[in-house]
Amino acid sequence: MSAYRPAIFAFVGWAAFAATTAFAAPLSKTLDPDTDGTIDLQEAQAAAGTLFDKLDKDHEGTLDARELRARIGKKALSAADPDKDSTLTKDEYLGLVAERFKAADVNADGTVDAKELHSKAGEALLKLLK
Repeated sequence: MSAYRPAIFAFVGWAAFAATTAFAAPLSKTLDPDTDGTIDLQEAQAAAGTLFDKLDKDHEGTLDARELRARIGKKALSAADPDKDSTLTKDEYLGLVAERFKAADVNADGTVDAKELHSKAGEALLKLLK
């Protein structure tokens, strides 16, 4: 049993290092163009605007449930759709991004880092950004 102990400690140490580096992994250049390791609301909305344009394949200026696919559910679509036309304009979409950004920014410092992005709220935000 004692012969396995160093191997177990080595594995646990490696796993801890791997988990730490996963949280410290740099954000993509698309999400973090200034490469400061965080996303601010302006960066999030820029990425979201680019994605909106990409998803708007029919170029109507709105996204419907089909275009949004698994990014947001029906309940979230309804909540983000004040005019209740079952679509989101770019402004409505960016408003939803701002709400999700605020939820992901748990320490309220105006930025979301990689650790915050790995939360449930952060993952919901990422669905709207990439």
